Amino acid sequence: MPSSAPTGSTMTDKKSQLDKAFLDKQKQHLVKLRKQILATRQAEENEEKGANAEATSQAHEYEDDAQKLTTLELQGTLAASHDERLGNIERALQKIEDGSYGLSDMSGARIPVERLEASPEALYTLDEQKSRDAGR
Repeated sequence: MPSSAPTGSTMTDKKSQLDKAFLDKQKQHLVKLRKQILATRQAEENEEKGANAEATSQAHEYEDDAQKLTTLELQGTLAASHDERLGNIERALQKIEDGSYGLSDMSGARIPVERLEASPEALYTLDEQKSRDAGR
């Protein structure tokens, strides 16, 4: 599937050697994912605003506070996950533009096409990602 010149000697000189059709497909997928995540975040924010407005107009109980804190914690975790994924999507789009898509940001190793198809925003090989996740 290679379509570009051989890789250079340093990580910054490496090109992914993925064909244009695959890169175009991945770019479209990444843009679609970004739109979906942004739409989901907007819907969650609107839902939260509606719930807050409703809560201020109702009687106040401590159980409601506990439930609200739990919900806020879950929403915060979800928002952080969305932020990380959006960052990875933006980075992947940048890598498509600079020709390094499909190469690990950590080692410069090739990320298997199967991984990129399953997770187009992947910035690391599976082993590197597992190592990063274990370190958190």
